[in-house]
Amino acid sequence: MLRGPAQVLFLADARTGAVVCLALGAADWRYGVYALGGAALGTGTAHLLQVARDRVETGLEGLNSCLVALCFAVLLEPGRLSSALLAAAGCAVVTVVTAAVVRLLRVGHLPSLTLPYCLLASAVTVAAPAFRRIWPHGDSLAALPRAAAGPTALRPGDLWRAFFRNLSQVFLLDEWYVGALLLAGLFLANRLMGLVACAGSATGILTAWALGAPAPRIADGTMGYNAVLVALALCGVFLAAAPATLPYALLGAATATAVTPAVAHLLAPSGGHAFTWPFVLTTLAFLAAARSFPRLTGGAEGARAGLRAGQGVVSRVR
Repeated sequence: MLRGPAQVLFLADARTGAVVCLALGAADWRYGVYALGGAALGTGTAHLLQVARDRVETGLEGLNSCLVALCFAVLLEPGRLSSALLAAAGCAVVTVVTAAVVRLLRVGHLPSLTLPYCLLASAVTVAAPAFRRIWPHGDSLAALPRAAAGPTALRPGDLWRAFFRNLSQVFLLDEWYVGALLLAGLFLANRLMGLVACAGSATGILTAWALGAPAPRIADGTMGYNAVLVALALCGVFLAAAPATLPYALLGAATATAVTPAVAHLLAPSGGHAFTWPFVLTTLAFLAAARSFPRLTGGAEGARAGLRAGQGVVSRVR
């Protein structure tokens, strides 16, 4: 159950999962409860449906349900009964969606990542304003995309807050101390992955600044959180951590940063949220392309190993 929250950061480590839940609880104790409860419901549903034992035991079946439950808590208010009931139902539904996505992507030997979460969370948040017992905000969040405005100069305070918020925004939270705790959990489980996460966060900040993103958007972490996930996925999880894969992973991180506002603008008219769509789209594209680059996959044998990894078994602690 604890491995579900940890798998959001690509680790099948219960200690990291406990740190993740504590970090979320530091922002609001209910967020920690929703995340852990979501992982438990997703894992339990998968067990009842007799999903492959290795996926259940490594937390892969609690990954998307953890994010779905947390998403509903953050966006639909955690104290409402309707939010809790919807989160519970969503955790069961996302287990079915996960099975479908895994089977479909298996044809291309690609991992499901957080695609099931993105699909369900996007569908619910777009549809929620149509249901008065679900939507707590009154008016819809739908808006037409606008050109960037505001200062682009980053102050020292913006930089260090953005660095940590790039991790906390993976879980839809903008408290910098949540990101600091999440990074500590990564280092606790795997020092190399902690360093890669730092490199991904720095790349997201640098890319957003170089492209002229408004400083408040960089400082709140909404520009760089996908960069962290892409860097982790492409250097140490689905591709081996090596001198050749690190630049490739950081290129992917920069790409995800540029793709983030594109996805946000596409979904804005329907009131949607970018969630981790930029991470999913960028990672799948870069993983598919990596098979054409033997330097990244280590030749034919490395490519075959990568394909096996892509079928669902995400990184263990090394």
